[in-house]
Amino acid sequence: MEDPYEILGVKRTATEKEIRSAYRKLAKTHHPDLNPGKPEAAERFKTISAANALLSDADKRARFDRGEIDATGAERPQERQFYRDFGETAGGAKYRAGSPFDSEDLEGIFAQAFGGQGFGGQGFGGQGFGGQGRAGRGFAAKGPDAQYSLTVDFLDAANGAVRRLTLPDGRTLDVTIPEGLQDGQVLRLKGQGMPGFGGGPAGDALIEVRVTPHPLFRRDGDDIVLDLPVTLKEAVLGAKVQVATLKGPVTLTIPPHSTTGTRLRLKNRGIAGGHQFVDLKVALPTGEEPELSAFLETWTPRHPFDPRLHHPSQGGEPS
Repeated sequence: MEDPYEILGVKRTATEKEIRSAYRKLAKTHHPDLNPGKPEAAERFKTISAANALLSDADKRARFDRGEIDATGAERPQERQFYRDFGETAGGAKYRAGSPFDSEDLEGIFAQAFGGQGFGGQGFGGQGFGGQGRAGRGFAAKGPDAQYSLTVDFLDAANGAVRRLTLPDGRTLDVTIPEGLQDGQVLRLKGQGMPGFGGGPAGDALIEVRVTPHPLFRRDGDDIVLDLPVTLKEAVLGAKVQVATLKGPVTLTIPPHSTTGTRLRLKNRGIAGGHQFVDLKVALPTGEEPELSAFLETWTPRHPFDPRLHHPSQGGEPS
């Protein structure tokens, strides 16, 4: 398993800003939309996104540095511990030997409640925990819930997917990510938590899902927003250009006389029936353009305007 620091190419002492900068640089190189037909780029992008999700979370980064979790965010097994040592109750408390859920503590609790002598005594009909009690019935209880975390790609959360989670004991769970899942949402998998008592059912697995940010898209409810750079010529004369969406690139028509801030809508290209909005950003050439310069020197707009007239920097009120 690759080290997240090595994946992003940063030192272990890297600042949040350095990590964010390294991620953005790599994401622009390996993003699937920029590498059509290259599945290896898509896989690399997922690896980069997962590394960024871990290192950009201060708590997870600290736990990884201490060796408490691995690069996927899963708990690391420790020496002389058993499976239940790695589960957590719904309240976040570890289910460990010495915790309030230990069998010895439970024995004392039930001995006091039923006047017996514990699991191995006669308080439960001499058959211990799960044996026949005074009423002739066995004792059974549902096992505690276990908490885990899973990091998924932005597009997987938006479109829906199935992702595999490896548990500390080596078992795997196939987790269905519903379309439109939000960052921090908790999924419940019934019967996949800690074992029950006395033949009782197992608890549930509570999986908190973290969604990695996307270098192009940002989410606004069920809508998707994307900033799109366009040339001066495209903005003034209009054009047809390709633009990325959640389902792949489409052709977008830029109307004539557009400007920075012009917002265009792609109907039903968002999440679960939402829309995608494209905000245009006019980009000027950085090199010399003598013809353009000569034209502007003699050009007089037919409809003159002052773009700073109502700007706060000029002492006016925003329009």
